[in-house]
Amino acid sequence: MKMGLAERVAIVTGAGCGLGRAHALYLARQGARVVVNDLSQEAADAVVAEIVAAGGDALGFAASVTDEAGVAQMVEAALTRWNRIDILINNAGILRDKSFAKMSIDEFRLVVDVHLIGAAVCSKAVWETMRTQRHGRIVMTTSSSGLYGNFGQANYGAAKMALVGLMQTLAIEGEKYGIRVNCLAPTAATRMTQDVLPNEDLRLLAPELVSPGLMALVGDEAPSRAILCAGAGHFAAAHVTLTQGVQIGGGVDAGEQLATEWSSVVDRAGEIVPAYGFTQAEREVASAASAVARTAAGRG
Repeated sequence: MKMGLAERVAIVTGAGCGLGRAHALYLARQGARVVVNDLSQEAADAVVAEIVAAGGDALGFAASVTDEAGVAQMVEAALTRWNRIDILINNAGILRDKSFAKMSIDEFRLVVDVHLIGAAVCSKAVWETMRTQRHGRIVMTTSSSGLYGNFGQANYGAAKMALVGLMQTLAIEGEKYGIRVNCLAPTAATRMTQDVLPNEDLRLLAPELVSPGLMALVGDEAPSRAILCAGAGHFAAAHVTLTQGVQIGGGVDAGEQLATEWSSVVDRAGEIVPAYGFTQAEREVASAASAVARTAAGRG
């Protein structure tokens, strides 16, 4: 047992197998006390048994992340046992891959409900506890499918990119309370990926090689609003950026001019990572005001 997370209490959703199980075992090895959540109590209890056998402390709890009452009971059980909740790993998820032409809206809605709404339900359930204790770490599980797109994953990609937006706002709202919120974009060989990646790649993508990335995201010195990409022992950061852009104005030929200037609009030289969403509007207004001032000066 390592003690980097000693006395911390962590909830890991979808932790009965695969990546969630690897996360739960890793956090326990770092000294955290872990709530192992899964749809199956049997699966959750099996992971708890592994943690206890290794000298850790854990609690298994069966609940769907979309069930507000069940999640509330899980949080209450953690608080009753340990009197705090420090870490939430929103890991639970499902796949319903199809091309958009063949995908039903029910299949789209189901995936969004589990990934996005489930993460919101769990985050809401621990939010007040974290605010009160003025300490919290929340990790959303995003995906390269959301960041960059993948054929056949319109539902999954939409949910995963939405989690980035949820992370960005919760990080801003939680900052003064010591709550730091980040995203993990994992690539791992699990039941969800066994039909997506070739066998030779799956052998390199053990879930256990992703979980160490959590330490950077939930420790005392954790950042906030990071998007950590992890797989096969490789770690990288993704960013949502804003280019310098071009001031075109609102003339009658603005659309045509935009098309002409497109290469300048998308030029990544000098791009920034905005501190908050209103940065875009602030810069647009400043650019327009500057153009007006230049025009007025020219007339003078």
